[in-house]
Amino acid sequence: MVTFETWLAFTLAAGLMLALPGPTNLLVMSYSLSNGLRAGLLTVAGTVPGLATATVISLLGLGALLESSVLAFTIVKWAGAAYLIYLGIKQWRSAGAPPPTTQTKATQTRRMLAQAFIVTLLNPKSFVFIVAFFPQFIDRESAAGPQFLILGATFLLLVLPINSTYALLAGGLRQLLHQPAARRWMARVSGGLLVTAGAMTAALRRP
Repeated sequence: MVTFETWLAFTLAAGLMLALPGPTNLLVMSYSLSNGLRAGLLTVAGTVPGLATATVISLLGLGALLESSVLAFTIVKWAGAAYLIYLGIKQWRSAGAPPPTTQTKATQTRRMLAQAFIVTLLNPKSFVFIVAFFPQFIDRESAAGPQFLILGATFLLLVLPINSTYALLAGGLRQLLHQPAARRWMARVSGGLLVTAGAMTAALRRP
């Protein structure tokens, strides 16, 4: 069983890792800047199932494969980078354009949730981190399953407040800028953030 001291150490270390700017954080900021706080929080909601899926897949063995196989790591890395850069270019080109009227709120919600899920799932850093980080807090003399469950749930719960903080900060900045020129600038900045996230993903190296 995970002791309180072990759980606290894991929570602090995982929280610091999640707070560091990365592709997911930049995605949240991008949508908060370009589409408002609601969009940013929707993106946060989409990252949780993406990270949950990455956690389960890692524990089933794919994370170890990504850690050991150059080819597998490279494929996932470049797929994630290409998708982020595609979103960034699309966001940049939309600067100054009126929002589409054909999309309902439900459609926009599904799109943002799906994009956040895909970006999170295609971040190889998540897989490698889980495989390399989690075992350090596992007591090998006790059943591993319950321990992974507790640590995994803690890891996912940390995502909500940390990424929501990014959304709130970016959404607050958007509220201060109401002029059309400022909105165009924010759309370009958000697109630039996504391209930067793609470049960061492309630059990832296996540990």
